[in-house]
Amino acid sequence: MFGNKKKIPQIDKEQLELIKNAQKRIKQKKSLYTHFILFLIGSVALIVANLGLHIGESYKILGKDWFIFIIGFWFLILTYHAFNVFVINRFMGPSWKQNQLDKLVAKQKEGIEKLKTKLPQEETKAIPVLEKKKLSKKQNLTLIVAASENNAIGKDNKLIWHLRDDLQRFKTLTSGHCIIMGRKTFESFPKPLPNRTHIVITTQQKYKAPHGVIVVHNIEDALDAALNDKHPYVIGGGEIYKQALPFADKIELTRVHNSFVADTHFPELDLSEWRETQNIYHPKDEENDHAFSFLTYERI
Repeated sequence: MFGNKKKIPQIDKEQLELIKNAQKRIKQKKSLYTHFILFLIGSVALIVANLGLHIGESYKILGKDWFIFIIGFWFLILTYHAFNVFVINRFMGPSWKQNQLDKLVAKQKEGIEKLKTKLPQEETKAIPVLEKKKLSKKQNLTLIVAASENNAIGKDNKLIWHLRDDLQRFKTLTSGHCIIMGRKTFESFPKPLPNRTHIVITTQQKYKAPHGVIVVHNIEDALDAALNDKHPYVIGGGEIYKQALPFADKIELTRVHNSFVADTHFPELDLSEWRETQNIYHPKDEENDHAFSFLTYERI
């Protein structure tokens, strides 16, 4: 038990070279730093000794104070020292770094090849591609919309009505959440809505949006972009509602009790798939152009 000596792990030669060169570099820089500090202290001491304490005050060299020549000579030595550290003996220069990188890459490839030979044949033949995780059910996706009795929601990329209470409800529900929309819906805003993350779906591959707006090209990518939000909202337009409907868990519908001519419509709901959980009626008044009801549907 006492005769068995523990084996000391050997350091790889390349790693050892790296450590040694790094240690040399650190030692050089420390030496230069010490030299610089001594130069400053010594220069001040020489100036104080001559001008303050009047030591060798009458001694001149070529008509100049003697300490000027000493400081100048000392500065030349410091300059040479710095040149030697950063130029002549630059152990960790670009060529040295590239050489080390090439060695490490070659070693890594060698290690990978060794691992491959140890794997069972069936495992090395093919690596299964992970299926894309379905996100919709965990996100509580909600469609929020104001639609008339004939499912009209807009014309010429504008709302057909003004309902103050509906706008206030939209703001309250969507604040702090991701809002998913089509390009035309986004462009109908004067500017991005505050305190919301905008996710814009467009077929335009090079569409430029303001900073902070996320641009995607299909509803699946929009849901991926909203993954960190436990309750994202889809806010339009008609085609985006249609694409998002199969993924939705809830619909917040403001049903405007009138019919309108429109060019954008909300898709017809199959009420066998949805149950109504809330119905609040609001009559027409000074701040709301039409009577309407707040309806909430949840998927059965």
